[in-house]
Amino acid sequence: MTPPWPSPNYGDRRGGVLPSLIVIHYTAMASCAEARARLCDPAFEVSAHWLISEAGEVEALVPEVARAWHAGAGAWAGVTDVNSASIGIELANTGRQPFAEPQIAALEDLLSGIMQRWAIPAHRVIAHSDMAPARKGDPGARFDWRRLALQGLAVWPAAAEADAAAFLPALRRFGYPEAPEADLLAAFRLRFRPWAFGPLDRVDAGLACDLAQRFAVDVASAQA
Repeated sequence: MTPPWPSPNYGDRRGGVLPSLIVIHYTAMASCAEARARLCDPAFEVSAHWLISEAGEVEALVPEVARAWHAGAGAWAGVTDVNSASIGIELANTGRQPFAEPQIAALEDLLSGIMQRWAIPAHRVIAHSDMAPARKGDPGARFDWRRLALQGLAVWPAAAEADAAAFLPALRRFGYPEAPEADLLAAFRLRFRPWAFGPLDRVDAGLACDLAQRFAVDVASAQA
């Protein structure tokens, strides 16, 4: 018998696809309780597998084997139905505040377990803004991706420089979808260089090339 889950907003993963991505979000709502209510309301048709409060309370809203409705339109590494191929984690945060230490510690524990359960490598842990650069900005500039990378829970680029013309091809090899250059640059910097401003430069290109060299996507074998 299927157990009762807090959110009814899920279905079957299409085509028998198993989770191969983890997408991290922030809720952009005033409180965790308000976010939970939205994610569990059938009228809104949105959900996530997990919700983590500012205090570090972790709640399963949708079974991991199911297809939660968290990602929306977008793509990553050749995957166009991201909901079917991913597990979504929502962090209670307005988008204007630092992430609380208990919340990040709880996320680290949760990520470690999910990655082990589904054999998901660190380079397949992504931001919502990575897969939908023209639409989304979460989990935003305050989220510490380097901290996760140091624990093997995400990836971080090595310092490097390259010709700016190499930037877009490198992003595609790493996994970013087709999008206007300005949107891709904004999404890339949001995750890997949030302090940077101005036009695309050699540092952006060098970081992107390092990631592409180490984590190149085999699009031909990617789940679509």
